Amino acid sequence: MTAATDATPAPLVVHHLNNSRSQRVLWLLEELGVPYEVRRYQRDRGQLAPPELRQVHPLGKSPVITDRGVTVAESGAIIEYLLDTYDTEGRLRPPPGGEARRRFTYWLHFAEGSAMPPLLLKLVFDKVRSARLPFFARPVARGIADKVSSTFIAPNIERQLAFMESELDGRGWFAGDVFSAADVQMSFVLEAAQARGGLDARYPGLTGWLQRIHARPAYRRALDVGGPFELR
Repeated sequence: MTAATDATPAPLVVHHLNNSRSQRVLWLLEELGVPYEVRRYQRDRGQLAPPELRQVHPLGKSPVITDRGVTVAESGAIIEYLLDTYDTEGRLRPPPGGEARRRFTYWLHFAEGSAMPPLLLKLVFDKVRSARLPFFARPVARGIADKVSSTFIAPNIERQLAFMESELDGRGWFAGDVFSAADVQMSFVLEAAQARGGLDARYPGLTGWLQRIHARPAYRRALDVGGPFELR
């Protein structure tokens, strides 16, 4: 199901920032078949969210949704809200009590709690390394960036990629043999890792997983709705 049009209004609104985590919210809604509207926001030249988003949520970040008078921010919280509200048959969340549910909960939190921080640090320190600075400051800034990257950021990313690769060994999806919303949550992490974190052919399980999610019809519909999606 694609985004709602003027002819088919929907109460749920996705406040969508280009090239951001909100793309996976669109994907989850397409998987669930829930009608929604999209309000678009564009990053400024510094790649920051525009101030208009602060009118929706005080932190002015994306993703954020509004639904039936409720505002929900944070990817994991949005996913849980959408599953609680719209996934009444439990199609995208394993039932409580089993290993699949434990894995689902783990990866839902791992994505932003453990996996994204070193990838974000890599983005920041790469910008420090390439920043336009006075000539006398460049060696210092680059030296600091190189030291932090080599001793902390890169080892953490490599360790996490190896861990994720091992966790997919013998499994098609992160919660087990069946696709779930945990895979939606993990998508931004691994797409960011592929773009800037060293995820390549050394990790066939992860690259194969990316190929599978990119082939899903709902994923492709979400791209049509959200527009160009490119992580740098």
